[in-house]
Amino acid sequence: MAAATPHQEEPQPVEALIVESIKTDHIDVPMLPEVAGRVVRLTQNPDSDAAKLASLIQSDQTLAGHVMRVANSALYSPNSSLVSLQQATARLGMKLIAEIALAASINSTLFNTPGYEAHIQYQIRYSLLSGLWAKEIARACRRNVEAAFITGLLHDIGRPVAIQTILAKSAQQGIELSTDTVLELETKYQRKIGVRVVEQWDMPNAVIDVVKHFDDFTAAGAAMNQTMIAVAGAQIASHFMCEQGSQGCLTRDQLVSHPVLAELNLYQDEILQVLEKEDLVNSAMESMTK
Repeated sequence: MAAATPHQEEPQPVEALIVESIKTDHIDVPMLPEVAGRVVRLTQNPDSDAAKLASLIQSDQTLAGHVMRVANSALYSPNSSLVSLQQATARLGMKLIAEIALAASINSTLFNTPGYEAHIQYQIRYSLLSGLWAKEIARACRRNVEAAFITGLLHDIGRPVAIQTILAKSAQQGIELSTDTVLELETKYQRKIGVRVVEQWDMPNAVIDVVKHFDDFTAAGAAMNQTMIAVAGAQIASHFMCEQGSQGCLTRDQLVSHPVLAELNLYQDEILQVLEKEDLVNSAMESMTK
């Protein structure tokens, strides 16, 4: 009796379905929690105030509890205890409270990616760290710090949705793909899918432009500086998260001399001053992800 023919992986039908879904705008994009979307839009409105933001966040008890816990962390309130969202907003500022709320809303439970939960969790941590470092780069360049955080946080939001899409399409075709193939397809299509995600989440145009042009900031037009800041934040995050010596991992010297930092007109001593904020950034990361 002849041995059974081993299952041959055939990614082409899956890839064809992914391409068709992108082309026809039929990507299944997870819903961003309504409160998080409204928080972002509220902070873009010059007529909004702390009371409106506090009231909005309070409408979601889980989110409100998370925001209060982070606001009362050692990093943000080392010497006092904040007892209300309005007090926290007045003390820390609307922009920071909005960042905490948005970061809490982007988590692995948004995505249906069985078998890839650890990968998605890593990607979300990397994106959050990218946003925090992008803020520090923006501060050094005297640019919009809040926009830097959001664009850094969402620049790779296409990755978890790409994984979700690949798994759904492969199940539809009855094809089991290897992890290497899934990750290869993720890298290949996550950028286009990411643009669909931020468009459907009704994010500001600046965020959409950064996601769209992240892989080639020279094509970003008016969003070029914002895109470079997001790229720089992601490079620093990658440097601190990757294992030194592994493939593609930048050394500190390579990071300091990275072309995107030169394009931002940052001198090496200014870059080193940014990197000295590692403990501060790590504390913010720890507070937001506990």
